[in-house]
Amino acid sequence: VQLQAYGGGLVQAGGSLRLSCAASGRTLSGYFMAWFRQAPGKEREFVATISGIDGSTAYADSVKGRFTISRDNAKDTLYLQMNSLKPEDTAVYYCAADPREYLNDYRLRRLSHVYGHWGQGTQVTVSS
Repeated sequence: VQLQAYGGGLVQAGGSLRLSCAASGRTLSGYFMAWFRQAPGKEREFVATISGIDGSTAYADSVKGRFTISRDNAKDTLYLQMNSLKPEDTAVYYCAADPREYLNDYRLRRLSHVYGHWGQGTQVTVSS
């Protein structure tokens, strides 16, 4: 499956953006998916994940209550609604996917190396 992330941009602090990650090549139904981000000079970090079995979600503490991950299997698209954005949210955001059922454990889905498919990243810049 090929993933393409889009929807990033420049926004003022307190604003909102919605990122999308469109799949091609096969359906995303059953895939476990996540968003990661990487700021300049920092390692890639987990943002949010959603199960491919029951749609359960998990978030990094830094975004909990502000970001919402969701999916539309009919459109083969993953979303990340980002509200109350802060300058520290500035980063390149990546979507990731993998079909292996052991990833139903959300603790594993926080790890970037478990994902076999990645999108190319979309830049989010939040100005103060």
